[in-house]
Formats: sequence, structure tokens, C-alpha cells
Amino acid sequence: MNHINSDDIKRLFHSQVDDWALACQNYDALKRVQTKKFCFGDFSVYVQFNPARMVSSAAKVDEKTIKERKCFLCPANLPAEQKGIPIGRGYQVLVNPFPIFPMHFTVPCLNHLDQLIENRFVDMLDFAKSMDEFIVFYNGPKCGASAPDHMHFQLGSKGFLPVEKDVKNVSRRYIYQQGGLSLYTLDKYLRNVFVVESSDREQIMQLFSRIYSLLTIKKDDKEPMLNIVTWYESGKWICCIYPREVHRPKAFFAEGDDNILLSPGTVDMGGIFITPQEKDFIKITAEDIQKILKEVSISDEKMLKITAILQNTKLVSRDL
Repeated sequence: MNHINSDDIKRLFHSQVDDWALACQNYDALKRVQTKKFCFGDFSVYVQFNPARMVSSAAKVDEKTIKERKCFLCPANLPAEQKGIPIGRGYQVLVNPFPIFPMHFTVPCLNHLDQLIENRFVDMLDFAKSMDEFIVFYNGPKCGASAPDHMHFQLGSKGFLPVEKDVKNVSRRYIYQQGGLSLYTLDKYLRNVFVVESSDREQIMQLFSRIYSLLTIKKDDKEPMLNIVTWYESGKWICCIYPREVHRPKAFFAEGDDNILLSPGTVDMGGIFITPQEKDFIKITAEDIQKILKEVSISDEKMLKITAILQNTKLVSRDL
């Protein structure tokens, strides 16, 4: 992998904001977005009114639409103003012109390949370590990805996503511990999540593969439904895996006053709900947040079954 670090992509960011009118406009608007906070005991969920995200939240991702549109992550289809930095392993870093984070990047493959994580999780870990001022996240093809046909990760400024604090503040329920590796869930957290912490890259990869193998792949899908966010700090990786049940909540499809245009991805699962419409930002309630998270997350029953199996997992420590 090329020796790309946080400073390199920050320079790309400042260059793009200076030279690309769309990026300049949307990052300037981001400074003035409205947010509100809902407290749930040891953690909070924030709601962000972000009109620029309509392009993602309302994206049609059915097979027919995908086939008929040009892929906006393929190099040949990028706007002339959008510049990238190759980072090895067939990826490049691009400034995301429709931001949620103060600095927001997309990391697509140079080639047009399906959005599938199983054999690319190692890339996620390595990007998190080399660009350690940012979190790295992945939206599954039916879990928030607006480009399910093109493999990509995203990067966001550290310290912005609530889950970064939640893993330290919310009560844990340990599933598995071996040496410096820990696997746990967060108690009374509204959505089910596996959290893995370790300084051993190989062990995290093994444990992820084990979790992945226990998740159901639904008919006509190529991988289990999931969102992932990971970051590197104090010499170890912290990785949050959110198994999903459905793509979009009932409120997304509802009509009239019951409609809330919200299509949860990793950012939403990580504690920031993105509402591109002002009406939804105004009316959304704590009860709505609880309901949406419960609907899109894997059920408690399925989580318990997977947890019971993971408690007997055996891993081999082998640094790469």
C-alpha cells in the first residue's frame, strides 16, 4: 500500500475545497446545518438536517436503476473538478462533495466491482491505521450504500461520530476475551452491535470472518446485511459491526404525516441521523429514533444465538 497518511488527504481536502465550487459550497453550508440531540441514558443520538444528503438518502438502488445510470464512482465518470489520490490496492481517495463530517472522503476501487466486504475487511483495517485521524466506514449494498455496485469505503473526521464515545461510556457485555482481544456488545443501546478491540490485526480479521459467517445472507443477496465502522487509536483497532435486518424502516415508505425520509447507513447507526428534509428534522422524536433502530437492526433473539456461538470461538494469534 502506498504510504498515504492523514496529512496527505487533508491537503487533498483543502485543495478541493479551494478549487471545486460544489465542494466549497456544500462544506460551507455544513458549518450551518441544524442539529438536535436526544439523550438515552449513557448515550445520545443526534439528528442533522442536511439537505445536500438528499442525493444519498433518497437514492434509488434497485437493480433496474443501477443498470441504467452511469456509476458516479468510476474514474471515467467523475466530475472534471474532482481529483483523487491513489492509495494502493486498487483504491483512490476522493473528497465527498455531499458531506456529513467536517472532512468527508470516499475511497472507491478504481475498477467497477461489487460492494462486498468479506475479502476487503483487511483494507479497512489498514486504511484506519495509515489515516488514523479519520474513522473508516462501510455501508453494505442494502444498508445505506448509494453505490451498491461499486466497492468503496468512506472516511470521516475522528471525534464526530457518537459511537466513538459510546464504546467508552456505555455498559459493556463481554462475549469473548483472549489476550489483548475483546469482543463485546453495548447494553441497552437501542441497536445491536458487536465491538471488537485488539492490537492484533490477524485476530480481528479472524473474528470478523467468524461473525460474518454467522450472519444470514438473504435470498438474491451476495452478503449479509451489515454496517461497519473502525478506527485506530492508542495502538489498537476498534471495530463496530452492526448486523442489519432491513434496508429502510417503515417510515421511509409511509405516506402523509407518517413519512420520514431516512435511510439508515453507518453514520445513522453510529449515532447521527441524517434528515435531508426539514419537515422530518422538525417532527422526529425519541420514540421515532427507537423504532427506526429496532426495525433496521438484527433482532435480540438472533443476536443472542450468534453470541452463544461466538463465546466458544478459538483464534490463532499470528501477526502479519
